[in-house]
Amino acid sequence: LRMLQVKLIVTGDDFGYCPRRNQGIVDCFLAGAISNVSLLVNGSAAADAAKLARRYNIPIGLHANLSEGSPVCEVLKTNSSLLNQDGFFHGKMGFRTALSKGLLNMSEVKQELKAQVELFQELTGHLPPHMDGHQHVHVLPEVRHVFAEVLEEYGIKYTRVPIEPGLHNCDWIPPSLMDFYLGVEEDSFNTVDVFTKHGIRWPDIYIGLSTMGRNMSVSSIRSAIDSAVLELTAKAPQSGTVTIELMVHPGYPSVPPVGGCGEGPDDFSQSWERLHELQTLIKPELQSHYKSRNIQLCSFKDL
Repeated sequence: LRMLQVKLIVTGDDFGYCPRRNQGIVDCFLAGAISNVSLLVNGSAAADAAKLARRYNIPIGLHANLSEGSPVCEVLKTNSSLLNQDGFFHGKMGFRTALSKGLLNMSEVKQELKAQVELFQELTGHLPPHMDGHQHVHVLPEVRHVFAEVLEEYGIKYTRVPIEPGLHNCDWIPPSLMDFYLGVEEDSFNTVDVFTKHGIRWPDIYIGLSTMGRNMSVSSIRSAIDSAVLELTAKAPQSGTVTIELMVHPGYPSVPPVGGCGEGPDDFSQSWERLHELQTLIKPELQSHYKSRNIQLCSFKDL
């Protein structure tokens, strides 16, 4: 293990959600605790987030959002299959229900994804080097094909495939959440061929479900990384470098009505769990663990 070089991308999701999220993410980046961010372009503080990324030279990609708040594509804001009766996206589970009932128009999904890429480019001055999905919508049936087409069209090389090694052994995750995670995992397995066919790449290892919110600790991150690397090297002895993405959600808790993606901030963003992630990630003992394991923090453009 010692000889192995590990490149770790620590991605702060939901950049642009609210000013307090932005501040927490920037503080984390300046402390050397995250190395990459994923921007919600329909977030209420997206323009501010893009400015901060430019000011502090924070590597930034796109967190494509089809489930929370409002679309950014003008045409879809009034009358589209992506909206519920209140005129907002269907929500994390609502989106999945509408999809399974065949109620979502895939050309509208594609239209919105392209509009988000264009807005990202407008805000940041460049195309996203990586693009993933808020609430993992990008690996869902049908959506995965459209998502892959959009990435290929814009030449976006990298994405996230949320298959987390060791997830099944995490007995601290409540059953309802575990059911959701196992659904995400199954969808991800079924997405691998689609993304591969379109020439899209992702890191060797994904971590982030087992270490989210209250479940994050220095030891939960450490053991998730160590066991994932062990499992990978046992399967196929790696020559040289293993790449990992650790998905995190640091921030200072949102204070309503400020924040969100058009409907105000959700419960998770208002909870203490965001601050808990921030405080865990900046702990010096985590940084020293990285050093002892030859783990180098980087972003997608360093792969």
